[in-house]
Amino acid sequence: MLDDSSLTPQTSALGAPTGPAPLIDPFQRAISYLRISVTDRCDLRCAYCMSEHMQFLPKRDLLTLEELDRLCGVFIARGVRKLRITGGEPLVRRDIMHLFRRLSRHLDSGALEELTLTTNGTQLTRYADELASLGVRRINVSLDTLDPDKFHEITRRGDLKVVLDGIAAARAAGMKVKINAVALRDVNADEIPDMIAWAHGLGMDMTLIEVMPLGEIEADRTDQFLPLSVARQRLETRYTLTPLPDRTGGPARYVRVEETGGKLGFITPLTHNFCESCNRVRLTCTGQLYMCLGQEDSADLRAVLRASQDDAVLAQAVVEAITRKPKGHDFVIERQRPAAVPRHMSVTGG
Repeated sequence: MLDDSSLTPQTSALGAPTGPAPLIDPFQRAISYLRISVTDRCDLRCAYCMSEHMQFLPKRDLLTLEELDRLCGVFIARGVRKLRITGGEPLVRRDIMHLFRRLSRHLDSGALEELTLTTNGTQLTRYADELASLGVRRINVSLDTLDPDKFHEITRRGDLKVVLDGIAAARAAGMKVKINAVALRDVNADEIPDMIAWAHGLGMDMTLIEVMPLGEIEADRTDQFLPLSVARQRLETRYTLTPLPDRTGGPARYVRVEETGGKLGFITPLTHNFCESCNRVRLTCTGQLYMCLGQEDSADLRAVLRASQDDAVLAQAVVEAITRKPKGHDFVIERQRPAAVPRHMSVTGG
């Protein structure tokens, strides 16, 4: 049931209205971070992420860029301060820079603190300068290996040099780059220490991520899964890891690598639940709002969006959805068991 107080404008100490009430979930967590998938398509086929022969959504099912802009405006009006554009690979969507140009106005007004994106890096040489000019100050690049042959094997088609050139272009444009690497047993586990040294040597932070059971793929994820507790123990034979209190609005827990001076994050959805401070929700390219990456409950905002031009109606649907945000996810990886969540990560947004 909708709590009417959540639709009541906030007032200052003098009683003057200061804007709509922020989005607060049932566990009193303020929702200030929206991740938006703008497409389920990708120009790579990473083996842990999607099937090699993916069936992508028809264009008619996707929100238009104008609809995405309108939805983002509603969330920003309700206290969302950070937007992350994701995919699939967001930069393969046609005319995607139109959306960045529209959203940058919220940076100019001060309503939005940060506009950023997660990318595989293949399109950065083309778009880095414009992204930086529109106020994108930092980006995450997904990169799991520095071995060209292994990169092609993991991505089933990628060219490592293209991604490295894209990272160089982003850095040259003045954007801060963070490397996201999925820890894969028997694939890149032995390479992780050297990747950290490489990233930190270029002034880039790095985050390690456990394989997540999202979507059915050809491989068995139990064969891919490397607990980050194990990876961390191995790293500590080479590096001194000092815990940091840093929080970036995401699920990572950070350490400083004393030998490199750089920062290293750990995202551990399976070995250590990161839900207690969750401040984020995810919007798919079809307008489904997922309150939790690891749960199937969603709200169909596309239907509301297309049924009414009244943003108040849309805002009410958002508020109602947030009242269903769960305390945490139910991720588990077990052999001979379907994926914990049937949708692929590329559908929800990485």
